[in-house]
Amino acid sequence: MEDKDGLINNLGYSKEENYNETNTNLIAEYYKKILDLIGEDSARDGLMKTPIRVAKSIQFLTQGYNQNPEEILKSALFQEDYKQMVLVKDIEIFSMCEHHLLPFIGKAHVAYIPNHHIAGLSKIARVVEAYARRLQVQERLTMQIRDCIQNTLNPLGVGVVIEAQHLCMQMRGVQKQHSITTTSAFTGAFLKEKTRAEFINLIGYKLH
Repeated sequence: MEDKDGLINNLGYSKEENYNETNTNLIAEYYKKILDLIGEDSARDGLMKTPIRVAKSIQFLTQGYNQNPEEILKSALFQEDYKQMVLVKDIEIFSMCEHHLLPFIGKAHVAYIPNHHIAGLSKIARVVEAYARRLQVQERLTMQIRDCIQNTLNPLGVGVVIEAQHLCMQMRGVQKQHSITTTSAFTGAFLKEKTRAEFINLIGYKLH
């Protein structure tokens, strides 16, 4: 049951979603026009609320524009004399291809070698999320995650590997259903073959 403030209450559970009302209404008007232009009737029962739903959905899917990944990392920095690899792997990714506005879905593996500072582990995943929740290409996403960690933590090296399936390849275009795209980006110690090999071994030789 939804009340006037947008709170959804069910057996003690409540969720509040905050959206810019002006932006939501403007975006909804455009989606209403799109529905009509593709041959649908935006006034029919099943579609009457669709423009508002999609307007809220697209804001949620691109909320990374309102997040500062470097500040996320800085919020949980700790001094620690640890100089071995720190790896957070299998971080789920849900992003939107900027070329077709279709999702690409996969996972990221992120590692770094500290240089007097470590970050809270959840912050690594939040950095990935902040960049993924924008219109993206996988290659840029990989480099943005790498550069954010390198610039903020100043570690001895950073390694990032992303593997994802792109619906723009599966639903349209070439329509290859089982293709997986893998991208990587490295700095510092990870440019050395031995360190990079250890990283690849830890995340699994057969990545997918």
